[in-house]
Amino acid sequence: MRDSRARTLELLDGLSADQLMGPRLNIVNPLLWEIGHVAWFYENFIIRRLDDAPPIWDKGDEVYDSIAIPHGVRWDLPLLSLNESLRYMEQVEERNLGRLAEDGPNDEEDSFIYQFATFHNDMHNEAYTYSRQTLAYPRPSFAAASENAAVGGTGLLSGDVDIPGGMFRIGAERDADFVFDNEKWAHDVFVRPFAISRAPVTNEDFAAFVEDDGYKRRDLWPDIGWGWRVEAEAEHPVYWTREGRNDWAVRQFDETVDLQPHRPVSHVNWYEAAAYCKWAGRRLPTELEWEVAASGELDGQGNLAAMRRTYPWGEEEPEARHCNMDGRTTGVVDVAEFADGDSAFGCRQMLGNIWEWTSSSFDPFPGFAPDAYKEYSEPVLFTRKVLKGGAYATRSRMVNNRHRNFFTPERRDVLAGFRTCAREYDFPV
Repeated sequence: MRDSRARTLELLDGLSADQLMGPRLNIVNPLLWEIGHVAWFYENFIIRRLDDAPPIWDKGDEVYDSIAIPHGVRWDLPLLSLNESLRYMEQVEERNLGRLAEDGPNDEEDSFIYQFATFHNDMHNEAYTYSRQTLAYPRPSFAAASENAAVGGTGLLSGDVDIPGGMFRIGAERDADFVFDNEKWAHDVFVRPFAISRAPVTNEDFAAFVEDDGYKRRDLWPDIGWGWRVEAEAEHPVYWTREGRNDWAVRQFDETVDLQPHRPVSHVNWYEAAAYCKWAGRRLPTELEWEVAASGELDGQGNLAAMRRTYPWGEEEPEARHCNMDGRTTGVVDVAEFADGDSAFGCRQMLGNIWEWTSSSFDPFPGFAPDAYKEYSEPVLFTRKVLKGGAYATRSRMVNNRHRNFFTPERRDVLAGFRTCAREYDFPV
């Protein structure tokens, strides 16, 4: 909790009062509202629900309840000032930490909601990060960031890996330490043999699609995606610009820099990813295929093993050598970096750098049931696409191979890219 709050303070640092409110956009919240909401969430779900305690601020429900308060009015509410918000955060944290047992373990209900509330804070911290990008605010300064974060090589990582078919177990086991409700519960699914790229699609790859009039070719886009493209007047990824006649540049926070060819394309939505795949004669992986590539391994006979890994590299907790996560950078790195994080099949960066779109709808697993925060998954089931893996600003404590992120397919602001599968596949004899 303390670490997550410290990251929040880093993301607020240097922003003016006007920047903390920001413009009225349908893809961002006023940052000043959002930090109050996170403090309210901690208070509501821990202090008030578990202890039946009165609210610290009696108007909190009227101002910070994200389910009850429509997005468009959040700029008009009587928000706490920044200093008042920070004091509210401190009070809530003091109360939450003070109620933890000092003489032994706390109960299962405490364990779940403390973790969930912290992960909720982590999710908002990631949202603050890409909101700063959306609004062209200065690059955040993370204490964890290093100029020398690259590990394991730079440049390209091309080609596919072959993955055999078989039964595979997806979802959370009932004895897992922590489970998001949409991971309930583990079940066996058959996967057909497939081939998936070792690395995500790069800027260089995607630029070839743009240069070949990929945004102007109706035949490459699904109907609803073409409607989005026309309405958005999209002709290239949202932050790309032309520098001279032939060279691409990209805006990163408040700076425009040369587009790095071997870094994964990011800030593209599901429609853009799907159009690229059709142009390239490829397809997006399903959620199941992505997870098999990240978690699976072969048994002694060359078949898909029953065992599955927690992380692509195994069971070891994520470290700096494995992945670009936790704000150790403030942007993506080349797709060949972090070789120590490879999956058993040789797929790289399946955790970290960018979230990856899959072709799958965000549907419930067998046995799904909402948890204490009932609005986390249930209201948006069937309306989102699943993303896997985590980005450079994602906290590694929150994600593993089974984690399911979800956004609507038109979102370009999130830290998302994609990798691809062969469209037609014959498994090698």
